[in-house]
Amino acid sequence: YITRHFIDPQFRGVYWMVNFEGNPVATKKQVYAQAFAIYAFVEYFKAKGKKESLEHAIDLFHLIEKHSFDQQENGYLEAFDREWNLLEDLRLSDKDANEKKTMNTHLHVLEAYTSLYRVWKDAFLSKQLRNLILLFRDKIISETKHLNLFFDEHWNVKSHEISYGHDIEGSWLLFEAAEALGDESLIQEIKQLCLAVVAETFQHGFDEDGALMNEANTEGVIDSDKHWWPQAEALVGLVNAWQLSADDKYLEAAIRNWRFIQARLIDKEHGEWHWRVDRSGVVNRDEDKSGPWKCPYHNGRAMLELMTRLP
Repeated sequence: YITRHFIDPQFRGVYWMVNFEGNPVATKKQVYAQAFAIYAFVEYFKAKGKKESLEHAIDLFHLIEKHSFDQQENGYLEAFDREWNLLEDLRLSDKDANEKKTMNTHLHVLEAYTSLYRVWKDAFLSKQLRNLILLFRDKIISETKHLNLFFDEHWNVKSHEISYGHDIEGSWLLFEAAEALGDESLIQEIKQLCLAVVAETFQHGFDEDGALMNEANTEGVIDSDKHWWPQAEALVGLVNAWQLSADDKYLEAAIRNWRFIQARLIDKEHGEWHWRVDRSGVVNRDEDKSGPWKCPYHNGRAMLELMTRLP
């Protein structure tokens, strides 16, 4: 379905959205989407061994590097039209800032390149994956050990919100990327950085019920709701921190988080997880169980990761 309906036959890359008949309704080339397509094609290649799938992933990698990589200032620009001209409106969604570079896109390009490098040991890919790791170290992770969210093209920070879910998700994806490259000195450096990020989130992001709150700023928590995806990423991030540090407080926190998920987020009657609950545990039923911004991605992956990490 993806190769038939989402890949642009003329200008390559994947469209942002198609309608129920499979016809493109948003033809922009969001780099975030190209990254997830790489991730998907690599996983399919690993599962089925079909070379065509790997070739699609490699083609998308080259398109990102050709059109999105900023040769002057480093990093990846956000969004392009169908013909790969930079857009004026770069936002993923209405809630995002309209900036040329975002942590979120860089995180998912990192994730995609890590996955691709595991099956395709290309020298240029290795170079660009290492560069991404160093961008997180030098530009994206703040002195207070949070992931800054939005930047202009010169890497000036344009937002001061703290996303606890992204912080803890980034902690394990960044370590995974360093581990894939196999450079022991880099692994040790990134290990300490990732543990510092988790320690900050552990201290300030978790509520008394064991759940991860959504957002904060320099003054403190500004959104205490418990969204589904930060809980899923918290599970993996905490277990990863426990594996790296042998500090049982992280495993105990993961267990508390899992108990919260079972009690509050999993819909035992209809399946899947609710989008979010508030601090008193009331489910928000106005938001999608599944839709353009919610599917069994974060939570499904978290379960698979924990099955692998905790045999």
